[in-house]
Amino acid sequence: MAEESIQFLKGVGPGRAEIFARVGVRTLDDLLGYYPRDWQDRRPTADLSLPTATGLVVVRGKVVKSGAFPAGASLSLFRAQIATGTETLTALWFKHRSRRFDVFAQLKRDVSPGADLWLVGRGEAGISGISELHVDEYYRLDDPRAPLHVDRLVPIYPLTEGLSQRFVRELVHQALLKAAAGAAEILPRALRDKRQLLSAGQALKGIHFPGSQAELSEARNRLAYEELLLLELAWILKRRQTRSVSKGHRYEIKRTLLSPFRENLGFELTGAQKRVINEVFSDLQKPYPMTRLLQGDVGSGKTVVALAALLLAVENGGQGVLMAPTEILAEQHFQTLSRALKGLPVRAAVLTSRVPARERKSLVAAAAAGELDVVVGTHALLEGDVTFPRLRLAVIDEQHRFGVRQRATLRQKSELLDLLIMTATPIPRTLALALYGELDTSTIDEMPPGKARARTLQAAEAQALDAVRRAAGLGRQAFIVYPVIEEGGPADLQSAKVEHARLSETELRGLRVGLIHGALPGRQKAAVMSQFAQGRLDVLVATQVIEVGIDVPNATVMVIQNADRFGLASLHQLRGRIGRGSAEAECYLVGEARSPQARQRLDIMTATHDGFRIGEEDLKLRGPGEFVGTAQHGELSLRVADLARDAALLAQARQDAEELLAGDARLQAPELRALRGRLVSLYQRQWNWIDLA
Repeated sequence: MAEESIQFLKGVGPGRAEIFARVGVRTLDDLLGYYPRDWQDRRPTADLSLPTATGLVVVRGKVVKSGAFPAGASLSLFRAQIATGTETLTALWFKHRSRRFDVFAQLKRDVSPGADLWLVGRGEAGISGISELHVDEYYRLDDPRAPLHVDRLVPIYPLTEGLSQRFVRELVHQALLKAAAGAAEILPRALRDKRQLLSAGQALKGIHFPGSQAELSEARNRLAYEELLLLELAWILKRRQTRSVSKGHRYEIKRTLLSPFRENLGFELTGAQKRVINEVFSDLQKPYPMTRLLQGDVGSGKTVVALAALLLAVENGGQGVLMAPTEILAEQHFQTLSRALKGLPVRAAVLTSRVPARERKSLVAAAAAGELDVVVGTHALLEGDVTFPRLRLAVIDEQHRFGVRQRATLRQKSELLDLLIMTATPIPRTLALALYGELDTSTIDEMPPGKARARTLQAAEAQALDAVRRAAGLGRQAFIVYPVIEEGGPADLQSAKVEHARLSETELRGLRVGLIHGALPGRQKAAVMSQFAQGRLDVLVATQVIEVGIDVPNATVMVIQNADRFGLASLHQLRGRIGRGSAEAECYLVGEARSPQARQRLDIMTATHDGFRIGEEDLKLRGPGEFVGTAQHGELSLRVADLARDAALLAQARQDAEELLAGDARLQAPELRALRGRLVSLYQRQWNWIDLA
């Protein structure tokens, strides 16, 4: 029954079935899994003399009089006087006028004098309380479906064009009556009893039409636990699968390349870098493929660790790739690599979408022939014609910009590839466990000596520009970052193009001011960055395109305009573009916080440089979907679980997953077959993550 098409539910038909298909709902099972995004308390408003906390007003009353009136050139107004028993208020409906039909025909039938109604809307306060109600929904008391929509906790669903809340609610209720009792139960009874969880049918009823906040909480808890258990089972199985195979190649630390590389660096590695290099090398020497997450704050020296790992692969006869999310970051990595490899017999190249077609063809042919040892690139590395005969190690930088599927695509370039994934946005442990459960983790928790911490302060633009001029006078350089490239968005957002022109002619006149943004062609971006890196520009006006991969030690001032509009991770990354040398650095956050969250972000930035604390706070403020990128979060098949608030539930799920697999490694017991089937349908088929066939 769960696989039955929703087309055959009352009121759907082929047309509406196509609309539901746009949001992934095709079957009864899909519809039952189309969970509300919110719930409204639609019990009657207790006191109409006071504004409500949410602005929502719900009243039950009798129509005293009603009628339609013109309300401007194109609008019509329908007004009704409603007696609630203790008070009278005016209910209003506005609609665009039509020459072809009476837009209020249905209202005139339903909202006629003497009719008893439920009204839901937004209240307008008068002298003695709420006097007018702008109606969103109304229901007649004699409508048998009214109890789904009022006088209870009411589900609010995500919608698409062609669907209304009323219709979706009634359809979901119809599906619950038809299929909830027989809902597939994938959790064994012993596990439900252990964690005191509702049955599948009870949870579906409680998530859609809860009778109380307590029932909603229990339903959500059951469904979130189920999602997290499936996720943890998938990660544990994937980890076991990875460790059960031999990668067929071995690494020996020969130091023919590594020793000269260390000498070329010109600085001593930190203790944390040495420890992490040893962890990576130890993994690479194991018989099964490495899958390791390397995290470290901005400027902590992750790239050096990555280059050391790539050289170990090369001196053992293999090839390596380093994938970055932007052309600028890829170019920066290639320049760093080229400096570190000076004089070494290592053939390296950079591959991005801006490489000309003829040069790209030659580069791809060289990689396929094994004539390149290391290729640095962007998503261009994932294209089908890019092949490597001896690819041993892949490094992915700024991993949150890539999804699970992209990691899998890269891994398909070579059987049993070693994988090192890097992030400068430290990930809280609970989130790392859920996102990268099959990864071992290394952390660089020490900054290189001699690097200056940027003093961070909230300031007016005049103060920030004074700092820019002072820095230029001392032979230093500065960044000024804007949230958008050009005008056309919200009126209060400053644009890089307009402000570059203004500053060049006014406050920064006489200084060499460059401009860079994401819409510039790749070669032009590279040329501007080269000018700045070589000191031929005093100030670089930019957008977030400089957020990662820019390493100019002479830059000591960062001005972030409209700073309240940037997320914590972006602010932290932008601040990390300065203080990369020994000179004192200053970061100015310019902009008035327009919300409590924005104020909190700015306060956190001025209070700490600790990327791990910033990561924790960012997760709390934004939620896991935005924190890791919505595409990647969606790939985890989490519709109810919230990784920011479900840490305890995640720990329970992981413990239970480990115990289940310890007792039955392939989940073949009769009471686990349904769980196994759901696991396969979600993860094996989606990414070929696990092998339970």
